[in-house]
Amino acid sequence: MAAVFLKRLTLQIIKTEKNYTRRCFGKYIMQKTVPAPLSLIASAPRLSYLIRAKAFSTVEDTQDERKKKKKNETAFSNIGRKINERIIHVLDEKGNDLGNMHRANVIRLMDERDLRLVRRNPGTEPPQYQLMTGIQIHEERLRLRASGKARPTPGPTLTKELTFSSNIGQHDLDTKSKQIQQWIEKKYKVQITIKKGKNAEEPENKIEEIFNHILQTMPGIATFSSRPQSVKGGKAVMCVLRHLSKKEEDAYRETQGTQKGDTLNRENRIEN
Repeated sequence: MAAVFLKRLTLQIIKTEKNYTRRCFGKYIMQKTVPAPLSLIASAPRLSYLIRAKAFSTVEDTQDERKKKKKNETAFSNIGRKINERIIHVLDEKGNDLGNMHRANVIRLMDERDLRLVRRNPGTEPPQYQLMTGIQIHEERLRLRASGKARPTPGPTLTKELTFSSNIGQHDLDTKSKQIQQWIEKKYKVQITIKKGKNAEEPENKIEEIFNHILQTMPGIATFSSRPQSVKGGKAVMCVLRHLSKKEEDAYRETQGTQKGDTLNRENRIEN
């Protein structure tokens, strides 16, 4: 019995020592293995490095700056005292020519008269500027904005296409001529393709006569953009009509006025 009791006591002592050792050294090991928290002071240089890198980063930033600078140069606004050129050509607020002036003299004149400086024509040598009041600049901006809205944006000229046979009847031809005129008045180009009829007795110039008939229904409105030419191996003839330009319209009106005047002169001579 004493031997058994001694053996149990020995095992209990060993077990107690192991638990004590684990509690003492376990805490020390955990403290060594847990990573230290990141300090704010250590991360600060990295953040400042990123900020500096963004300031000197990509070509895209440079392009954006150029676009912004170009937009500011083209805008009608007061440039203040930032006159890049040493000598400039100056107009006063009434449009009078003050000639070429040194920028220092221009700035002094601005201060004396309480005026602003705007860029008028940077392409000349020296570049042209004008002295203006704040009210004049505001009114000029409104005028430019109104003229920009009134000016229509030119778009691509659309082309309408029409195909029919040379055997077309007169009624159908008149209907198609009206449709073509409506397109021409809306500034469309009209591509007309006329297929040759199967009638062997058809005159050779019939298609040309059809084109001339269509054009004659629109005097002073349309003309050939592309004259009639054979297509599809000679089985059809195609042309393109367009609206008259402003210059052509003026020339047509002048011609009509001259013809009317000649007709009146002839009638007066006959009556006398």
